[in-house]
Amino acid sequence: MKMTKINIKNLFLGLLFAGTASLVNAQTTKVDTANTTTTNTTTTTTAQAGSNSTIEGLKKQIEANPKDTDALAKLATAYQDASDWTNAVDTWKKISVLLPDWAPSYYSQAYAYQSAKDDANAKLAYEKYIATVKPEEVEQNKKNLAYAYFYLAFTEQKSDPAKAKTHIAKSLEYDPTNQDALKLSKTLNS
Repeated sequence: MKMTKINIKNLFLGLLFAGTASLVNAQTTKVDTANTTTTNTTTTTTAQAGSNSTIEGLKKQIEANPKDTDALAKLATAYQDASDWTNAVDTWKKISVLLPDWAPSYYSQAYAYQSAKDDANAKLAYEKYIATVKPEEVEQNKKNLAYAYFYLAFTEQKSDPAKAKTHIAKSLEYDPTNQDALKLSKTLNS
């Protein structure tokens, strides 16, 4: 039974981060806004309506079974898709209470806090994520660990440069190709 839960968690995590990568790509793609204003408004309205019905359905499902971590994770993701960062954080926190040793919930909390521009709580959540990743899970979490350490280095570069250097070295250990981390490392070590 436990193996099934781990596989479901890993599957969900993969889908969550694949969706996040697509979201980042979509947000950085430039478009001609003069020709797409009407289309974007219609698409946004349709997406919000779909998201709201998804959220409401998941809330009812969780009301029936408050410990359904799969439904909670889907709800947290739906909140993130709707850019409802407060509810996303609250839902990820509920998952962390139910599954305190499941590192991805802390990473997702950090992502939601960061998206909400709450850097202090994002930093704490990334630290909790790093501390929660088990040694046997490091390999599958390398990219996320690299980003978490990069974020910590970035936030501490002025207040604690020595700590920032340690964090950026750890980030590059997990992902030596990250250009932002390489630039920050060069800045910190010059």
